[in-house]
Amino acid sequence: MTVIDHINQGKDTLISFEVLPPLKGKSINSIYDHLDPLMEFKPSWINVTYHRSETMFKKKQDGTFDKVEVRKRPGTVGICAAIMNHYQIDAVPHFICGGFSKRETEDALIDLNFLDVDNVLVLRGDAPKNETAFEPEPDGHRYAIDLLKQVSNLNNGIYLDEDILNGGKTKFCIGVAGYPEKHFEAPNLEIDLQRLKDKVEAGACYIMTQMFFDNKKFFQFVNDCRAIGINVPIIPGLKPLTTKKQLSVLPRLFHVDIPTDLSNSIMKCKTDAECEIVGAEWLLQQSKELREFGVPVLHYYTLGKPKVIWNVVKELV
Repeated sequence: MTVIDHINQGKDTLISFEVLPPLKGKSINSIYDHLDPLMEFKPSWINVTYHRSETMFKKKQDGTFDKVEVRKRPGTVGICAAIMNHYQIDAVPHFICGGFSKRETEDALIDLNFLDVDNVLVLRGDAPKNETAFEPEPDGHRYAIDLLKQVSNLNNGIYLDEDILNGGKTKFCIGVAGYPEKHFEAPNLEIDLQRLKDKVEAGACYIMTQMFFDNKKFFQFVNDCRAIGINVPIIPGLKPLTTKKQLSVLPRLFHVDIPTDLSNSIMKCKTDAECEIVGAEWLLQQSKELREFGVPVLHYYTLGKPKVIWNVVKELV
């Protein structure tokens, strides 16, 4: 079942969650342990993030170093299949440009189609940690819209090999990212919105936003999207602020602002436990206001804090 089907059939604001693949060496049970308590709320689907490989240097006995590519969190496709089988719920894999050639992307999409995964969230992805700017793989995609077009082509039975005629058509519902506070690489909000509109016109079915902590910025983002003709569902992405360290880390990594009232309250906390209480209450009020606004879905980035999310959603249902 696609994300759009869920939204169209929903009678009220839906709930969805997002998880990280476990670090290599950990079992699928770490995902189940993370999600089991949240299943109480009958989420419509689960997003699973995708992570590119990282370049590392491993020291050899002779003192020299080997350059190796390591993927610390592999298994997104398999995790989606496991979640669907274990919980009888839809899974939405993230798909990124970085670290993959077009042919590797096509093969992964074919695997997803064989597994009856109907949804993908298409993203460019970040630059590697040791690089300052994003560079595509050889014969890879530079922009998310190009990856989106490849998925859309497969939906129409168009493969990279031109000699494949009358190819089987996939049925992916394609989501894309939106940035209420502007993508940090966009020169201005107007250009960022136009790029988003281009993705919708190229086949994106819905928009999932970057995290934000000020609902006014989300409301303005929705109004701006509607004003330029973007009419697909816009789903807010939500995350609790749970430590003082995040006051500097989140703006630096995700280019989001922390409202003054929230940052002041967090700064007064003496422990992380107190920070979690403040962050959860802020997220709860955000969620209530967004639901009142009429958002189709409340999407929570659980990312290691399922208990905090549980406490918030419990107050909503």
